[in-house]
Amino acid sequence: MLSRQEFEQAQVRAAAALDAAGIVITPAERANIEVADFGLNDLSHIGLELVVYVNTDRCCGKELVLFPGQICPEHRHPPIGTTNPGKEETFRVRAGQVYLYLPGEAAAAPKATVPAARKPYMTVWHEIILNPGEQYTLQPNTLHWFQAGPDGAVVSEFSTKSLDELDVFTDPAIQRMPEIAE
Repeated sequence: MLSRQEFEQAQVRAAAALDAAGIVITPAERANIEVADFGLNDLSHIGLELVVYVNTDRCCGKELVLFPGQICPEHRHPPIGTTNPGKEETFRVRAGQVYLYLPGEAAAAPKATVPAARKPYMTVWHEIILNPGEQYTLQPNTLHWFQAGPDGAVVSEFSTKSLDELDVFTDPAIQRMPEIAE
C-alpha cells in the first residue's frame, strides 16, 4: 500500500518524465496519473505509472512511465468469456529503454535486474530490447514482463480494451489495483 505522500511524489515524477519525453497531457490527466505498486510496497523496484487516454469496448490508449530499473511484473491478459481472446497490446518506446521478456529462448545474459524475492515469479526470459521509436506487439494471453533501463522509460501502449483488474500475475502476492493510505 502506498502512502498519500509516496503516491503524489510518484505522480509528480511521472509527469516530469512525460514532459521530458515531449508528451503533453492535460491538467486533468496529470491529476489522475495512476500509480501502481502492485501491493508490494516496493515502488522503486516493482511498479508502473499510467495515463489512460481512452479505454472503450474496442480500443485503449495509454502512456506508461517506468522509473529507472522499475519492473512491471510478469502477467498475461487472459481470454474473457467465449468471445474475447484477451488483450492484444503494442508497446512503442518514446524515451529510455525497455527490456521486454516473453516466452522463447532465454537470454544468456539478460539485462534485467530483479529483486531476489521476486525472481521466482519471473519465469519467461526471452529478451527483446526496445529503444525509442521501436515497438513490439504482444498477442492475447502471452506471459510477459518488462523493466526500464537505467534512465527509466516512457512507453505508449495501444491495445484492445484494457481490463487490468482481470490480468493474471505469476506472483500470487500481486494486487493489480492500487491502494492508497490516507
